[in-house]
Amino acid sequence: MRAMLRAHRASLRTKTYANADLNPPAGPYEAIEVTGTDGARLRVHAYGPADGNALVLVHGWTCCLEYWNPQINAFAGEYRVIAYDVRGHGESEEGSAPLSTDLLADDLQAVLEAALKPGQRAVIVGHSLGGMTVQAWAGRHPDQVRERAAAVLLTNTAAGQLIAETTVVPFFNRGLLRLPFAVGLLGLSMPILFPLVPPVQWLFRRQIMSLASVGEIATFGQNIVRSCPARVRGRFGTLLSHLDVGRGAANLTVPTSLVAGSADDMTPIVHTERIAEMLRETGSLDGYLILPTGHLGNVEAYRDFNAELARVARSAFGIPAAVVGA
Repeated sequence: MRAMLRAHRASLRTKTYANADLNPPAGPYEAIEVTGTDGARLRVHAYGPADGNALVLVHGWTCCLEYWNPQINAFAGEYRVIAYDVRGHGESEEGSAPLSTDLLADDLQAVLEAALKPGQRAVIVGHSLGGMTVQAWAGRHPDQVRERAAAVLLTNTAAGQLIAETTVVPFFNRGLLRLPFAVGLLGLSMPILFPLVPPVQWLFRRQIMSLASVGEIATFGQNIVRSCPARVRGRFGTLLSHLDVGRGAANLTVPTSLVAGSADDMTPIVHTERIAEMLRETGSLDGYLILPTGHLGNVEAYRDFNAELARVARSAFGIPAAVVGA
């Protein structure tokens, strides 16, 4: 089983689709050496011109840096696009330290220190757990926000209360019943291995993406999620069950934009509203976009997401709109 998983993860680096936007980036990349505070080695790639303005992409639970292919392909011609495997995911080591949001925040800080030049600021993009990591980083390293971030874009994410607000399980949290915490904990932390058979594909689209996501978009999303080891899925699922990054978003004192999915059952719009309220209080809310997607918004509606990221990047770096081809 481990050999099959390794082969599947390796295939993500070479698998091609008729939709070339989903393919592995064709251009060269730089592998950047980064280690966490416990010595865990993180897989970090930088694409695009070495002297370009930087975008730093932080993926979510059960994903890997290939999750960002639609963004790397769109932006690496103009920008320095930096993406990394969250510890335990992809080719990054799991490490020995107890898993916590503080540890993930320190990993992000280590990536920023290694990948950015002195004085350089990046647009930092976080999806799902990646967005929670960015909030945790802002809470743990508030002095670094203006030092390292020119702007922030958070998509399909939350600050906490994931089980209390999830709508993944039918009939719960749709005005009828509240999902018991123990049931949600079991669902998130159970190490699941799933085959790519039609019933499972449909269920994945219904609960994680949306039924409007079909064909290669759906296959791409499923292939990414299947790359995560079952034990890592379970360990991080337990973290998510109890996750609470508090008011970390209030420390995002740079222009910060939010993207939500109207059909996102993993992190329903109520979570985005809470983050938006914190940002309004500090005057940092720069944009708020709702896309007709499930939880994998930057894949399901990647063209619309890329347009929003292009807007954020142009504004952050003072680039005229006509210059960017994204």
